[in-house]
Amino acid sequence: MSNDNSILVLGAGELGMAMLRSLSGQIGHADNVSLAVLLRPSTIASDNPGKQKDIAELRDLGLEFVAANLATQTRAELAAIFRRFDTVISCTGFAGGPGVQLKIAHATLDAGVRRYFPWQFGVDYDIIGRGSAQDLFDEQLDVRDLLRGQSQTEWVIVSTGMFTSFLFEKSFGVVDLDTHTVNALGSLDNAVTVTTADDIAALTTEILFATPSISNRVVHVAGDTVTYREVADTVDRLLGIKVQRKEWTVPELERQLDEAPHDGLRKYRVVFAQGRGVAWDKRQTFNAQRGIRVTSLEEWVRETMTEV
Repeated sequence: MSNDNSILVLGAGELGMAMLRSLSGQIGHADNVSLAVLLRPSTIASDNPGKQKDIAELRDLGLEFVAANLATQTRAELAAIFRRFDTVISCTGFAGGPGVQLKIAHATLDAGVRRYFPWQFGVDYDIIGRGSAQDLFDEQLDVRDLLRGQSQTEWVIVSTGMFTSFLFEKSFGVVDLDTHTVNALGSLDNAVTVTTADDIAALTTEILFATPSISNRVVHVAGDTVTYREVADTVDRLLGIKVQRKEWTVPELERQLDEAPHDGLRKYRVVFAQGRGVAWDKRQTFNAQRGIRVTSLEEWVRETMTEV
C-alpha cells in the first residue's frame, strides 16, 4: 500500500457507506493513509434518524468530514476542495442531475488529483454507445472521453452491472413480489450482471491497492450474471412461491417510455431490455481472475429475502 495517500469518497449512500467501511477496514493499520468523506452540509446536520445513524457510524470510523454540495458548487470550488487529496472515489450516483458527473471529472483534473475512480459503477457505457434511451449515459461517455484524453490523472472505471438490490427494487418492476411476477426485460433469456454494494466496495478497494498498480482502464467485476429466467427460478426456489414469468419486449418498453419520456426508470428498462453492455461473463472478471469471493444472486436472496 502506498504511503502519504489521502482518499476522498464523494457521497455516503448505499455504495458510499459500503465503500467507506471497506476502505476504513483496509487502511485502519496503515501509516500515512487518511480517509475523508464529502457530504452536503444538510446531510451532516440532518435530524433524519437514518442519516443520523450513518453519520454516527462514520464518526466512529474516525473519518474526516468535508462539507460541500456537488450539484450547486462550481467546478473551481470543487477543484479547490479536491486539491489536497491524492485519490478521489465518486459514489454519488445520478442524483445530482445532468452535468454533475462531468463537472466532478473536470474539477478532479483541474485539482491535479493523482488517481480518480469516477461514478461509473454500472453498465459498460462503451458497448451501449451514445444515443441510448437513458440520456444520462451519454454524459458517462463524455467523462470517459475526458479521462482518456489526458495523462496527468490516473483513472480506473469499475464496471459492476446492476446493483443486486436494484433488481428487486419494487419501483423498477422486474421482480414484483406483491403480484408474484417477474417481468423480464426484453426476454426471459436476456442476461444481466449484478453485484452487491458491499462487493463493489470490497473489489474497488482491492483494485485501488493492487500491485502492480491498475490504472487507465476499465475493470469488469461481477457478483453474478443471470438470465431473467434464472431470476424467476431463484425466487421460486428460495421464497417458496411460483412467480408468473412475463416478457416486456423492447417495443413495449419503448411505447411505455413514449408515454412518459422523462421517466428515468422507463429509460433504464429499455436499455437493459436491449441487452447491450449490461452483462458479461463472470469468469472473465477481476474478482474471478483474482479468486475473490463475491455474493451470487442466490446467496443475496437467501440472506436478505428468505423472511419475506
